[in-house]
Amino acid sequence: MEALDLARLQFAVTGSLHFLFVVLTLGLAPLVAIMNTRWVRTGRPLHERMTRFWGQIYVINYALGIVTGLVMEFQFGLSWSGLTHYAGDVFGAPLAMETLVAFFLESTFLGLWIFGWGRLPKRAHLACIWLVTATAYASAFYIMVANSFLQNPAGAVDAGDRLALVDAGALFTNEALVFSLPHVLGAGLFTGAMVLVGASAYQLRRRTDEQEFFTTSLRTGIVAASIGILLTTGFGYAQFGGIQPGKFDDNPAASVPLAVMMEGGHLLSLVVLLFMLPLMRKLPRWRWAHPVLMVLTPVPFVLSILGWLAREMGRQPWMIWEKLTVADAMTPGLTTGMVTASFTGFVAVLGLLAVVDYVLIARVIRRGPRDLDLGATAPEQRESALSH
Repeated sequence: MEALDLARLQFAVTGSLHFLFVVLTLGLAPLVAIMNTRWVRTGRPLHERMTRFWGQIYVINYALGIVTGLVMEFQFGLSWSGLTHYAGDVFGAPLAMETLVAFFLESTFLGLWIFGWGRLPKRAHLACIWLVTATAYASAFYIMVANSFLQNPAGAVDAGDRLALVDAGALFTNEALVFSLPHVLGAGLFTGAMVLVGASAYQLRRRTDEQEFFTTSLRTGIVAASIGILLTTGFGYAQFGGIQPGKFDDNPAASVPLAVMMEGGHLLSLVVLLFMLPLMRKLPRWRWAHPVLMVLTPVPFVLSILGWLAREMGRQPWMIWEKLTVADAMTPGLTTGMVTASFTGFVAVLGLLAVVDYVLIARVIRRGPRDLDLGATAPEQRESALSH
């Protein structure tokens, strides 16, 4: 493969691996915040344990996912310096804001929430997880602002050999952004909800002693999945009004993932809205249905990646639509050997992080809501240490 093709493949693979973490983070954050709110309002131990259990899964995913985001930032300077030179004054601003939000504000509030159990007042502690959710959504907003600028360079004009921002309002109200952001957030909520559904179905099929815990979690996941799939499909169709003419014509690399994503989304919509939602009172008792729910768990992840690939491949051969080609955006002087070396290193690191992430999450799910580290009191910590 040529260096350009390798660089494109590198960004596609690393971007897809990173998005696996992102989509789960966006989905679990509001669900954990809702569970925490229920606990503060009712004081029920069940809701506290749900917050700790699903919150621990969220923390694992966030901690490993934040590292994968650093790799994405490195690649702009490593492989795509032409993009940085030509559009850095515009494209770099939302990326810088995302870095500030994700690496400073979101991490700070998450740290306060993790280490504030039993130390902060309950309502202040609750506010921390809602701020984590808000900053996670803000992070997604700035990333989608930057990505939407690549799809439709609104608010910028040519100034010699560079792009200059002349209308910040147009940048933040880009027609490629207005409907795509809710679409991504809906996909995140749906993905996180299906993790609740699949994990709860796994435990219920094993005839767990925690029947109330996982029955409540399963029903919570079904309701959230119903909301998520409606947002995803509704705003997904709304995006077609802003797609540039000819973007998917004679472009099977974009149209095939788009078609598979849409048909998969239609099928999941029918399953969630016509089967899972009406029967959510009975599903916890129907052991024959639990394997079906478990098999459905990874499907939203696959559809999310297909949607991302369709969005990115749809503008080829343009890096910035009708402004900068991918070939011109590539760093001059990159050789096949150089890209191969970075490709191997990045994919190895991100692939390992993805494997570790899902292995750790699977262990927490198999163990169930006992011996939890998140929010553990001193006696619980001593008991856990002795049991291990």
